[in-house]
Amino acid sequence: MKTQETVNVFIENDDIEWEFVDKGVRRKIMAYDDRLMIVKVDFETGAIGTLHNHHHTQITHIASGVFEVEIDGSKKVLKSNDAFFVPTYLMHGVVCLEAGVLIDVFSPKRDDFVK
Repeated sequence: MKTQETVNVFIENDDIEWEFVDKGVRRKIMAYDDRLMIVKVDFETGAIGTLHNHHHTQITHIASGVFEVEIDGSKKVLKSNDAFFVPTYLMHGVVCLEAGVLIDVFSPKRDDFVK
């Protein structure tokens, strides 16, 4: 199978710079094509992922830490190795209760994240 020359098929964390998102929040865009994107988001304790919505389907894996997750008005505390699913256009956000990292997967890619 031939791969596109512009797509990196091996992604090394140390090769990607952190981007400032908001107070206590930074991210790394790990990989994407037009249909799929994976993003690593690092939160300090107390940092907030503000409530928002978008047309993308999102699945988030909690790699570490503890987060209060709100989706469509419902809240649940999730921890390392848990995950959550956000269908299109549902309001969602997080509050970081214990510093950690989220791994966000979006379909299609978030054009607003790509410079």
